[in-house]
Amino acid sequence: MFRRLANVFRGFLALFVKDLEKKNPEALLELEQENLRKQISQYNQGLAAHAGLAERLMGQVRRLENEESELRARTTAHLRAGNKDAAGQHALRLQTVSRELAENRRQLADAEETYKNLIKARDVAVNAARAKIQSLKGAINDMKMKTAMAEMNEMAAGMIGQIGGSGDTLNRLHEMVEEERDKAAGRARVAKDSLDMTGIQVKEAEQQALADQALADFAAAEGLALPGQEAAPAAPRSMGGTATPESPQGQ
Repeated sequence: MFRRLANVFRGFLALFVKDLEKKNPEALLELEQENLRKQISQYNQGLAAHAGLAERLMGQVRRLENEESELRARTTAHLRAGNKDAAGQHALRLQTVSRELAENRRQLADAEETYKNLIKARDVAVNAARAKIQSLKGAINDMKMKTAMAEMNEMAAGMIGQIGGSGDTLNRLHEMVEEERDKAAGRARVAKDSLDMTGIQVKEAEQQALADQALADFAAAEGLALPGQEAAPAAPRSMGGTATPESPQGQ
């Protein structure tokens, strides 16, 4: 029972982690880049150790080459001097050194070849990982752009489906405005029909007649002619500016 509960818990935890990874691909990619840097560092440490082994083999080869050269010279010298026993001892040692030298040279050649192969394998693996990382970066950016476009398209589709639909706010507002406008037009028509224009027309005629009379008096006083009439003589004026009637004679 506890094992089953633990499996269920691990399953939920795996789903939770997977969901976090989907929501944060950049963080996961950065973690993989950091892991790659650590792996390269560890690999380089191994290469350094292997290069150290190759350097030690090279040192042994140089030492054995020098020893072989010295032993060959001593063997030759003792042989020419007639020291057969000493020449034999040096010849025996020369054989051993020659075998060790040949073995060390073979090991050195193998070590050098292995080092070159390890360098090549590291470079190939690193280049492939970097190419995959760059590809993932491009894919993540493309995913973000397409996700944003999809969200915008979905939003636009939702707006199109909502705007102009039956019973939405804009339609209700349009109906209310049209209703109020019709009511206002009806009230204006009723008020216009209820307005008594008779008194207004009479008042307008009186004002027009008074204006015509005032204009005729002014034209007569100034001796001017109205359009369509001849000029009338101006009325005489007294010195005081006001004409007075003559007194009747015989009174």
